Amino acid sequence: MLAWFTMDETAAPGQADRLVEDVARALQARGLRLAGAVQRNLEIGPDSPCDMDMIVIGDEGAPIRISQSLGPGASGCRLDTGALEQAVARAAPHLRGADVVVVPKFGRQEAIGRGFRSLIAEAAAAGLPVVLYVPRQQREAFLDFAGDLAVQVAPADLAEWCLGRFADVP
Repeated sequence: MLAWFTMDETAAPGQADRLVEDVARALQARGLRLAGAVQRNLEIGPDSPCDMDMIVIGDEGAPIRISQSLGPGASGCRLDTGALEQAVARAAPHLRGADVVVVPKFGRQEAIGRGFRSLIAEAAAAGLPVVLYVPRQQREAFLDFAGDLAVQVAPADLAEWCLGRFADVP
């Protein structure tokens, strides 16, 4: 029930995030009720890293900025883990009544037990299909976490995989 995909080394930065958002839109257009979140990356200039916003599906609140500016020359992780946890907390109430859960990725935070990991586990326990991106670096941690529930799906087949779970969707 955990449909995951990965990208090859030639994928453009942010391509996985755009794919997850496209899948979410396609599923909603077919009438499925979604929970979770998508990540939108906003380019701010050629010499600057993008800003990363988390859009919580079904939530009327503003997007949550999950990146932080570390200043020129900084090389540390720009993820604002507190903001990521806020996004997870805002997404959790929408699991009830959802048909499918969309999660931007199983990243470093999820690999260490934080981020969307608890939401993924809750969705799986409720029998909800989950769609998510797994970077190559986190594959082993994800497979250890997901076990037999993990199903690798080609990126182009994600929406159809989800729709195949519902016989009554046109």
